[in-house]
Amino acid sequence: MPIPGNLLTTAMAVMPHKDTDRALQTTLSLDIPFWPQLPLMNYYEDMYVQAAEHFPGILLDVQNQTLRFSMDRFMEEFGETMAKFDQPDYFDISPDYSAVYHAFLKLDLSERPAIRGQLEGPISFGFNILDQDDRPILFDDTIRAFLLEFMAKRINVQLSRLKAKNDNAFMFVDEPGLQFVFSALSGYDDFKARQDLEAFFAMVERPRGIHLCGNPDWDLLLNLDLDILSLDVFSNGERFVSYASSIKRFLERGGVIVWGQVPTNVEPFANESLDSMTKQLEFLWDALEKKGIDKAWLLSRSLLSPATCCLVNPDGTATVEKAFETIKSLSQRLRRKYDLEV
Repeated sequence: MPIPGNLLTTAMAVMPHKDTDRALQTTLSLDIPFWPQLPLMNYYEDMYVQAAEHFPGILLDVQNQTLRFSMDRFMEEFGETMAKFDQPDYFDISPDYSAVYHAFLKLDLSERPAIRGQLEGPISFGFNILDQDDRPILFDDTIRAFLLEFMAKRINVQLSRLKAKNDNAFMFVDEPGLQFVFSALSGYDDFKARQDLEAFFAMVERPRGIHLCGNPDWDLLLNLDLDILSLDVFSNGERFVSYASSIKRFLERGGVIVWGQVPTNVEPFANESLDSMTKQLEFLWDALEKKGIDKAWLLSRSLLSPATCCLVNPDGTATVEKAFETIKSLSQRLRRKYDLEV
């Protein structure tokens, strides 16, 4: 089983650290490590900037930390991009765009149960990058079709690099913007999102899945051809488990759920305890069991993680690192209780 379960630990990639070694040490403390994204250290480490590397038409201003798109520049650069479309290295993240990624690739990760990478997904990228008319490039049919193929290539190249370090590597496609698709956005709706995501994942190699911290239409995500789904159940758990029939079908297809349970913001973290977070998780699992999902089977297909990333805490990295320690303690407690294999 390429993606393990049994309540092993992982986390989302964006972290508030400004030191590569400290950030890597923190991610390596979890069962399934990943290369962290550190936008406070360097603007190139921002998830949108990393996804934008070599995308034709991009206007990157590192000094002012802005990322835009120009159609005129897209037309100028498109030919060069297509000339390199069959060169895998062109689609990998370069050392300039992530020193952390390349430091991660130098580590011996062969003995880990799995490792993970990530890239910003095409829906969120296309929604957040604005063109010369202040319009999201997601709304342009021609650009969107190219964007899907471009990002699929980038994900596949990174996954190949990670699999060389560990056979059980997998990828998160980070899609925080999906929750906005289901609001009244002009020019792009959930029907188009479903079509585009189905076409996109048909080009993405396995194992692959989606991570997001928001609260979208879970039916859409659970019925995509994904291997793993990562979400914030601390905030959205009760709504998520109301989709029990879709969750069951997702698990039956071999899917894995990452239960994001430990908050990383200062105040919510301070208001919780190991007991309260355990109780909340088990409440969700009990609710699913009452709807016909065997708990032992569910846990065999489950991982644990912090609930969200966080860059704005007044204590910098302190609460985030405490959340990483807490998710390990929560995992150990629950694994003992349910007699799960190491």
